[in-house]
Amino acid sequence: MAFDIAIIGGGVIGTSIAFALAADGLHVVVLDRQQPGQEASWAAAGMLSPAPDSLRDIPLVPLARESLRLYSEFAAGIEEASGQSIGYEREGTLELFSGPHGENERDRRVSECQQLGITAEAVSIEAARGWERAIGQAIQAGAWLPEEGRVEPRRLMDAVILAARHRGVEFRTPCRVSKLLTDRGRCHGVKAADERVSAGRVILAAGCFSSQIGDDRDGLGQYAPTRPVRGQMVALRSDGCHFERVLRSKHGYLVPRRGGQIVAGSTSEEAGFDKRVTAEGIRQILDNALELVPGLGSAEIAETWSGFRPGTPDDLPILGPAHIEGLLIATGHYRNGILLAAVTAKLMREWIVMGRTVFETEPFSPLRFTKHPFEAQRAR
Repeated sequence: MAFDIAIIGGGVIGTSIAFALAADGLHVVVLDRQQPGQEASWAAAGMLSPAPDSLRDIPLVPLARESLRLYSEFAAGIEEASGQSIGYEREGTLELFSGPHGENERDRRVSECQQLGITAEAVSIEAARGWERAIGQAIQAGAWLPEEGRVEPRRLMDAVILAARHRGVEFRTPCRVSKLLTDRGRCHGVKAADERVSAGRVILAAGCFSSQIGDDRDGLGQYAPTRPVRGQMVALRSDGCHFERVLRSKHGYLVPRRGGQIVAGSTSEEAGFDKRVTAEGIRQILDNALELVPGLGSAEIAETWSGFRPGTPDDLPILGPAHIEGLLIATGHYRNGILLAAVTAKLMREWIVMGRTVFETEPFSPLRFTKHPFEAQRAR
């Protein structure tokens, strides 16, 4: 059977793309090495924040802001098609600062966000504690980012998979893709185990595993040089300590969930494909959690886990057509896969259905990693 689109990878990126493309009547298959959504998407905290974590993230801000703008419609579409809630909320984030220079750091952060077009305002620590009494005494200043939101990633994955199925998307799992099928410079499908899956277009969306698809003859490595970056997480449950908003500092974050759990994170470790949860990682997370909210000292540790973020050499996602005709890349979303799912699905749909996108995507082009990007561009 031939498909219009074959998507390698069934995380939030690949499945959201499938959901979007199926709305245009395209016959889509999603191929995943295991059950869909069990890697980075399952492990995420679910914050929807376009604010940069570092200077390297600044080129990502316009794309992240656009995805946040799209998220209400994106969430509503998934919930309507699946009949399930994804826990989408837009209640804002309090970013908190400690130490003797906390207010100065806060003011610089607010100014940076405002210059990037992100709504942010300085708030006194008294005002912040007026909103969230649980904030610890070590905190000296706060910034309010009212447009930020959150979802519950595991509920999101369940819903978007179901929504895609309702639109006719086929899922094949476990289905480990071993190589692309190409002929005369055009990709026309993939090989998975002993099966050949024919498709008019192929989208590589396999997260940190993208660099492992195919072999040197495929040439995929030059477009998707992804790597795993381990992030450890802790879920806490407290009967006596409550807050409503996401609390974040430069060391980590606390995300309240419906039902009383609080997700605390996270580490960022170059540990290869080692998914162990470590004593040092958990200590780092809990130290930050207790600085933000000391009342969590008596909380129950309900769950610990880790996941592999898909890192890239410049920490930016890889989005767009390769110079192999019929092949598109949508991977390397690093810390921002949940947030960027909305805009990534929109961009991939535009490339496939319209042949172009109006959004500026040059900083994220797969061609930026090729040895001869200008020759590759001309070959397209």
